[in-house]
Formats: sequence, C-alpha cells, structure tokens
Amino acid sequence: MHAYSEVREASPLVGKLRPGGLIWPNRFLNPARRRSGKQHQQQQQVVGKSSGDAPVPLPPSAAPPPGLLLLSSPANAASCPAAAPGWLEKPNCGYWDDNWDRREPLALMNLKKKNEETGEEENSSRLAHYKAKATRHIFLIRHSQYNTDGNSDKERILTKLGREQAELTGQRLASLGLKFDKIVHSSMTRATETTNIISKHLPGVKKSSTDLLREGAPIEPNPPSSHWKPEAVQYYEDGARIEAAFRNYIHRADVKQEEDSYEIYVCHANVIRYIVCRALQFPPEGWLRISLNNGSITHLVIRPSGKVALRLLGDTGFMPPEKITRS
Repeated sequence: MHAYSEVREASPLVGKLRPGGLIWPNRFLNPARRRSGKQHQQQQQVVGKSSGDAPVPLPPSAAPPPGLLLLSSPANAASCPAAAPGWLEKPNCGYWDDNWDRREPLALMNLKKKNEETGEEENSSRLAHYKAKATRHIFLIRHSQYNTDGNSDKERILTKLGREQAELTGQRLASLGLKFDKIVHSSMTRATETTNIISKHLPGVKKSSTDLLREGAPIEPNPPSSHWKPEAVQYYEDGARIEAAFRNYIHRADVKQEEDSYEIYVCHANVIRYIVCRALQFPPEGWLRISLNNGSITHLVIRPSGKVALRLLGDTGFMPPEKITRS
C-alpha cells in the first residue's frame, strides 16, 4: 500500500445554516440518492399545505426534508455520549476545542484580577503575555522493520531491511534542509536502533529517550479488531501512559519560544496513530483504522493559535517499493 492515495475533488457542497446546524444535500455525499432537479426542489419547498394550497416553510424545530444530512449543532454537543476512559474528556462532537492543550491565552488569564480602571487596555496587555509566538513542527517517525520472533524487547532488533529503511528515513529528513531541534525516542530497542541510524544523518541534534512513547494499547478500538485483543488492564495501563505522552509532547509552543521549532519523535504505530487522532480532535477510538509503514514520516504542525494541521501521514514515498513494509 502506498502512503498516499489519489484524492478526487468533490462537487462544491452548498449548505444552509439553520438553528439545528449545517445542512448538506445528501445527493453530494451519496450518488445512489441523487434525484432529479425538479423532484429535489419539490422536496425542499413543499413540506405541507395550508388551506390556500401555498407551500408551508419548514419550521426551525422540525425534521429536515428527505435527502438532507443534518449535522449536530454546538447546542447539541453537550448531549453526545461519553464512551471513553476517565483520562479522556467528553467528545466534542465535531466542534474544535480551542483550549485542547490547556494553553489558550484567555483560559490562562485570571479575569477576576482585571483592573476596572484600566479595563480592556490592561486585559489586552496581559493577554499578549500568554500568547504563543512560534509554530511547532512535529515529525513522528515509526521505527523500521524488526525481528517479530524475539521473545523480549532486547531480542526484537532491526532486521537488515529495517536498518536500510532507517538509513532512507534519515536521508529523507536530512534532505528537507530543516534545523531540527531534538530527537525524542521510545526506550524500546527497535525505536532506539532506528534513532541511532537516523541521527547519523542529522549530526549535532540532541537525542533523549522516554518510556512514555513505548508501544502499547492506547484505547479500545472501534470497530474492534478480530485478531488483536489485549486484556482490559493493558488499555488501562498503556492508555493513561500514551495519553500522558500526548499531553507532554503535543501542544502549542511555550510563550517563551521565539522561533519555530522542528522536532523528531521516533516511536511506534499505535502511539503515532493515537496522537494523530487526538491532535486533530478525531475520535481517538478510530486509531486502528489508520495504517503506517515502517520508517514512515508523519508531520503535524501546531500554530501559535492552537490550530493543528496534518502535513504528512505515514509518508514512505522516498523508499523503493520493494523496501516498504508494515510489520
């Protein structure tokens, strides 16, 4: 499987903002439900008749006409079910949480201490004190192919192909011409070996190891896997640790950081997939639906505003096809 697949541009989606949310015509989303223009127009305009046979408009609180997809509004977000572990907050049902990393400037200010005499002027000055100025570029690298027959972590070393993959990943990172600030890697053997090979292509970049990024079971996947079923206690132990890794490493820049940073994190498929879902505020239980190749590069960008963008996901386009694996 290639890291990228073709993305076809869909027809423009024209929606109407109603009290119940944003309505998109379903005919754009499901070709099987396309209707003729006349029939579609009748469904939108006529939902009932008065004594004078005039069309009766759809009231705001009524159900949408057939063929339309109704997305929930912010007012309905509070009613979303919370089917997540205790360390995860209630899902936001599709609405971006500006304070997802608990570093949103307004949330950091104590508005009760606002000086009533200076008013908004002081408020604005204090707000600027808490605003981030730099952008963080996070490069998440999955370790290279390793010996899956090993009985312990020490025996699960990189294969010959795995070492070749790490060389290619290191060459690719070096070719970007970026000034990388640091490399943080999982303390597991396969991640450590991958890091050592990559770092040869990035001389002078400091390395550090952490147990937080070790492989594990972050959260029970949905839909469940038929071939991978960890014990419930593993989700409980690994999930809290991997969430701690997310909170420690994935956030907007510190207010003292003046320049953009470029950081490399070498770890594991489950950890990276979970981090991507959490960073983009996608349902974290969907992490297993993503596939990552060995030695692949995933690039997240965190703006000073807290907005997050995914530049690359599992990129191995720099490897020859015969060297691409997912083991």
